[in-house]
Amino acid sequence: MDKVLEKLTTHPDEHKHATAKMYRGARPNAGLYGPAFRVVRRAFPIFEATSRLDVSVRESLYRRYLGTSDCFMALLALSIVATAFDRELGIASLLCGPLLVLMHKMAGLYERDALVLRQSTLDEVPTLVQLAGIFTLMVTVLQPLLLRDPFSYLHVGALWLLSSMLVVAGRTLARRLASGRATVERCLVIGGGDHAKRISEKLISSGLRARVVATLPLAGDDTRAIGGPDQLRRIVREHDVHRVIIAPVSNNSSAMVELIRITKAVGVRVSVLPRIFEVVGSSVEVEDINGLNMLGVRRFGLTRSSHLLKRAFDLIGSTLILAAIAPAMLMIALAIKLDSSGPIFFRQTRVGRDGKHFQIIKFRSMTPDAEARKDLLRELNEAGDGLFKIASDPRITRVGRFLRRTSLDELPQLFNVVRGEMSLVGPRPLVLDEDAQVHGLDRSRLHLTPGMTGPWQVLGSTRIPMNEMVGIDYLYVADWTLWTDVKILVRTIGHVFSRKGL
Repeated sequence: MDKVLEKLTTHPDEHKHATAKMYRGARPNAGLYGPAFRVVRRAFPIFEATSRLDVSVRESLYRRYLGTSDCFMALLALSIVATAFDRELGIASLLCGPLLVLMHKMAGLYERDALVLRQSTLDEVPTLVQLAGIFTLMVTVLQPLLLRDPFSYLHVGALWLLSSMLVVAGRTLARRLASGRATVERCLVIGGGDHAKRISEKLISSGLRARVVATLPLAGDDTRAIGGPDQLRRIVREHDVHRVIIAPVSNNSSAMVELIRITKAVGVRVSVLPRIFEVVGSSVEVEDINGLNMLGVRRFGLTRSSHLLKRAFDLIGSTLILAAIAPAMLMIALAIKLDSSGPIFFRQTRVGRDGKHFQIIKFRSMTPDAEARKDLLRELNEAGDGLFKIASDPRITRVGRFLRRTSLDELPQLFNVVRGEMSLVGPRPLVLDEDAQVHGLDRSRLHLTPGMTGPWQVLGSTRIPMNEMVGIDYLYVADWTLWTDVKILVRTIGHVFSRKGL
């Protein structure tokens, strides 16, 4: 055991002080949700949690918040529809709240938060909408018992729409409140030192309430280095670890299975960083063939029907957005003209789908001689190898600085979307010298039309080096669904307002 502790590396950084404050019982700042949190806490005493939460209490905290929210929102939706259409509810209608909670329990929606580091309601929306439809159908079937006045088709449709919206909003608020009460999730990384450093950086940059507090390095396939469950349990207890993250150091599946078994026996949450998903993405199907689990990997790229669906979404979305923001674009154009000499729009050659070149359109945010001064400023580049970006670029004009800070300089790219040269969401459109650095299978990112935004934008485009960016684009293409585009658009809005990566 002493040898195991010698290998253990702790991380006494600034995040330890932040978590220590919470462990002493200080209530974290709830921000805008503070008043709502106080109301809910008084109404539901079960939300009073201890200042130091172990794994089981942390998990039950989220389940309690989500379950209470689902029950309340189901009853609220039913009450609003009944009141709006002058329908009288029976006392049995109170069972509708527990009914929705039971449906969500059967679908595993209360256990998911314990499995993941990012608790996101947005990822659950398709499932929540489907379950809201089943919930509405069951209310319709049972309406002789639940309602004194029957619902029509209009009432049923209103109940489905309203219950979907309220449940999504309620679960978003519930997770925010639960996150405010829970301590920062403390993680132990077992694996290579490089993996531990990368995981720690990703947790910090992503804004998740999780931090790496200790690292246990492994040499090759030797899982004996961590000892058995009893020794690992001692490490977990001494460092107050909530989750163990396993980062593989080899391709030995037997060693990985043994390591997972040991960590699961300790009773903490377990996450695995599998190298295979760096290639196949997350869109896989698991099937059980007489006890033998197999992963079904989808073919790379989009089918013809998926391309048509994505193009229709782009065309309808960009047209509606352009119609809505046309007055704002005219005001921006006038401000650019009054601020500095030169054209209103900036055009630059980018590499599009299948390697075809096109002219990207932006509002001009720099001086007219910006391209000529680029080579003189390369030593100030902050984006790493392959990309060029400077946070305080001296070539940016006064109006341009505001446009970049708010991402309004990107709006003219909607014209590129209408013309089919770009998509609302897609791989990052690279300039010629950046594209020349992408080789081999990484060029398969060009299978899709480049986008105004993408996963790289949500993650903070100025902080992602070229090698990671092309990998992110590859996985986006491999995993594409229309709902993926919708989620990225929603998260881009939050990213812009939070001004991350600017």
